[in-house]
Amino acid sequence: MTLLVDTRTPDPKKFIKGATGDWEIVIGMEVHAQVTSQSKLFSGASTSFGSDPNNNVSLVDAAMPGMLPVINEECVRQAIKTGLGLKAEINLKSVFDRKNYFYPDLPQGYQISQFKQPIVGEGIIHLDMKSGEQVEVGVERLHLEQDAGKSLHDQHPTMSFVDLNRSGVALMEIVSKPDIRCADEAKAYLTKLRTILRYLGTCDGNMDQGSMRADVNVSVRKPGGEFGTRCEIKNVNSIRFVGQAIEYEARRQIGVLEDGGEIDQETRLFDSVKGETRSMRSKEEAHDYRYFPDPDLLPLEFSQDLVDELAATLPELPDEKKARYIKDFGLTPYDADILVAERVSCDFFEEVAKGRDAKLAANWVINDTFGRLNKEGLDVTSSPISSAQLGSIIDLIKAGTISGKIAKDLFEIVWSEGGDPAQIVEERGMKQVTDLGAIEGIVDEILAGNPEKAEQAKEKPGMLGWFVGQVMKASKGKANPQAVSDMLKAKIGLE
Repeated sequence: MTLLVDTRTPDPKKFIKGATGDWEIVIGMEVHAQVTSQSKLFSGASTSFGSDPNNNVSLVDAAMPGMLPVINEECVRQAIKTGLGLKAEINLKSVFDRKNYFYPDLPQGYQISQFKQPIVGEGIIHLDMKSGEQVEVGVERLHLEQDAGKSLHDQHPTMSFVDLNRSGVALMEIVSKPDIRCADEAKAYLTKLRTILRYLGTCDGNMDQGSMRADVNVSVRKPGGEFGTRCEIKNVNSIRFVGQAIEYEARRQIGVLEDGGEIDQETRLFDSVKGETRSMRSKEEAHDYRYFPDPDLLPLEFSQDLVDELAATLPELPDEKKARYIKDFGLTPYDADILVAERVSCDFFEEVAKGRDAKLAANWVINDTFGRLNKEGLDVTSSPISSAQLGSIIDLIKAGTISGKIAKDLFEIVWSEGGDPAQIVEERGMKQVTDLGAIEGIVDEILAGNPEKAEQAKEKPGMLGWFVGQVMKASKGKANPQAVSDMLKAKIGLE
């Protein structure tokens, strides 16, 4: 990746302090995202994960003599959809090239990729940082290429095994511009990109299964100076590790430069156990790969009509969905960010919020449901409480049938036991007490037992909350809080 154009103004908050002054990190990322498809890029072999070694291998994948690649149309459509989701230029004509290098798990001895004429050109990804800062990261390109196999070094004491199940699987390599300036931005970029891919359905983003991997290019420089020599950290498979790798590598490079040394352009690996990067090999340049157009594949051409057809099928994407939640539902940007992080989370929320108070729905979805799911290590697809059940609880609150405290107890019952919330409230006598006569008896008892505090409350109205709490406690949470408050004000003389 060529790091040439600087689009960011130096930000002192992102500088790293060194012995000789401030340093600035410059980061670019190359993300390999496995295309969601039933078969591979150039063969009909399955892409299913977890199969026995060498079970999903065609003669094309194994590079048997005379076998010719045939492009998978679905992979092309998925790449176009991804480009549209990245607000990128779609190239109606692109070319597949041979990228020549040797790996034991690369049967052909070359990789079919795209070099000068990729399927997708420049795009952009918007990041909303926790600090409130908005960052734009440019996308340089997206190209299609085939994956290599996998070498297994821990199966035998003296031999390495090769599993070609992954060989030939379609990858989208999404290359960013050098617009990222700190580890937090890099993590936010990768998170946002994965979210977009999952919304589009073009990659499942499961980094733990290797279907999304990041190569991270890191260099350091004096603020605003020329770009430094970069090192590429290869195949980082978690967002957390990306942040750790960048922090370590930046400080390593600063240490080398401040000691009077030079940075060697190289490929490095991140050791997640030790939390450090280590040298793998010298970094290849494009000419080292001897790219040339693949003679077995014609240029890839498609019409604008196909692009328009795919554009019409795109779902509402995270940025648009977040803007709608803020504008139409009145949610805070923070709450909207949480909800749009995963498409399944949005679907759950929208089912709960349909026809209801969206702010109240968001509160119960984010704080109670998602909070409990996180605590128990579950995701929304395996939630013990359904959107319909949660919506029913909210309906009971809005109707005044139950108080907020009773709603918390009801949530716990439904979470643990299931059932219809309205029926549970009826059968277990959980309805809120709205009978003013019943409430008045409790209020009078509390006031009679605390005459001094009642007098003090006349001068300090803030003490009313204490009395409300005592009445709610005495009524076991069943008294209507508003009715209690109104009655206390009248009896104490605050109205």
